[in-house]
Amino acid sequence: MNARAPLAICSAVRTPFARMFGMLRGIPADELARIVLREALARAGASGEELDEVIVGCAGPPVEAMNLARVAALRAQIPQRVPAVTVHRNCASGLEAIHAALLRVRADEGHAYLVGGVESMSEAPFQLDPAGMRAMVEVARQRSTLGKLSAFWRARWSTLLPKPSLRAALTDAISGLLMGDTAEVLAREFAISREDQDAFAARSQERARQARDSGFLAGEIVPVVGPARSDKPFAVDDGIRDDATVEKLARLKPVFDRRFGTVTVGNACQVTDGGAAMLVASEAQAQRRSWPVLAHVLDVVSVGCDPRRMGLGPAVAIPALLARHGLRAADVDLFEINEAFAVQVLACLRQWGDQAPGPDRLNVNGGAIALGHPVGASGVRIVLTLARALRQRGLKRGIASLCVGGGQGVAALVEIPEGT
Repeated sequence: MNARAPLAICSAVRTPFARMFGMLRGIPADELARIVLREALARAGASGEELDEVIVGCAGPPVEAMNLARVAALRAQIPQRVPAVTVHRNCASGLEAIHAALLRVRADEGHAYLVGGVESMSEAPFQLDPAGMRAMVEVARQRSTLGKLSAFWRARWSTLLPKPSLRAALTDAISGLLMGDTAEVLAREFAISREDQDAFAARSQERARQARDSGFLAGEIVPVVGPARSDKPFAVDDGIRDDATVEKLARLKPVFDRRFGTVTVGNACQVTDGGAAMLVASEAQAQRRSWPVLAHVLDVVSVGCDPRRMGLGPAVAIPALLARHGLRAADVDLFEINEAFAVQVLACLRQWGDQAPGPDRLNVNGGAIALGHPVGASGVRIVLTLARALRQRGLKRGIASLCVGGGQGVAALVEIPEGT
């Protein structure tokens, strides 16, 4: 057992991210996971026979594949003897999968893991409220057709209208606030203007455009063929907007507080479909198998915070991670903070004060405002993008972090190994 052993990232890949009901509609989450799991193995020249377990993060697995990791693994032709588990920590579910593999390696429970994260927001089901479900149960209990019709007509029509489960999923059970409402809480508390939020969002879009046009993003994407685009593979994140300027963003109306709010669809993350996966292993196993090593994950820290101010999660998790390793923010070359909302990232920076990283070290290839936030996948995506950005720039150390619905923050320390 080695409590300080790193986790080697031997390959990493993601699907293109697509706006909800867009290019990936009709592809269930388990199929998106299958695609990236299989590709992660192929990119490392590895075999499913060499795995100890498959671990996938997903916040809303389909009922047809509740243990999504197992379904996706078997469909990816990973041997039946390899177990699989689906983990859930809301927005940090993908990073939770990476952390689970790190802990298993340190406990000497295994040496090679396929980890991932996935979400199909387009496939989120509609549901009846409790009164509607009781009415349908009463209909089902009736034996005659006349009895069923009578019970159906007695029901209140309003209770029989299906409601999107996604809205309920994005509402905090403790505070009763939608995630966007928690962002408005931070806007008021930290006096962050609409103009500052739009400027941050425009920069995210501009950086994502540059990363796309330079070919950087293509290096982490596996093209996907689906029902929405049967003629040719879909290979580009479709949330990146070439016309996203501060002036155009300023024209958008607030979504959550229509009278006094500042959060719009332009300065918030996009609701998105997508998946990401990594082959990870102990350093010794990577050497034995001659697998390439993209980066090391040295540590992952999870913390709790006020659910009403859930966006401040990175401002709590990152200092805790730095303190554990005797580091300062200045010792970190790059930061990836998931852009749930522009105001949420800006609030974290204000909370840090003088320790906050400048724009030259933060989300240098854009973030979820441009790329999207498939909830279960984002934790893997930001680690993947961070590791590749460090390598591209010849840098050493980075931190990836997310705020988490329900009031949590998670942060991971990533380093490029010496001599690679």
